[in-house]
Amino acid sequence: MDLEVSPALTIPSTELGWRFSRSSGPGGQHVNTTDSRVELSWNVAGSAALSEGQRLVLLTRLERRLIAGVITVTASEQRSQLRNREIALAKLSELVAAGLAPGAARRRATKPTRGSSRRHRVAKEQRAATKQQRKRPSAE
Repeated sequence: MDLEVSPALTIPSTELGWRFSRSSGPGGQHVNTTDSRVELSWNVAGSAALSEGQRLVLLTRLERRLIAGVITVTASEQRSQLRNREIALAKLSELVAAGLAPGAARRRATKPTRGSSRRHRVAKEQRAATKQQRKRPSAE
């Protein structure tokens, strides 16, 4: 089953690597016999599903999560391996979609308005006057 990240990007199931192991946590006697923990890995650097631009963006943005160009997500929240597979697919999809999402627009620096500067100055003078009144009267 291919993983559709966005209408423009679908990761073929042949590029996804699965590993299963025993999960910690609740499950009773059943937990000792089933491999319900899921590890899903995808080679970003060697993927044919990505364009060169997408690959560069993902490699730079997900740099901290990658090990030798491979991204790995784990899921062990549920007792069922099937449910954990679905969760792992969703996690990978969200991660890749967030990595490919366009960045937020840069903030344009602005000057404070004349009115806000005046209000700021008046408030400062008010605070200074309040603090002056708290002083101990001088013995002159």
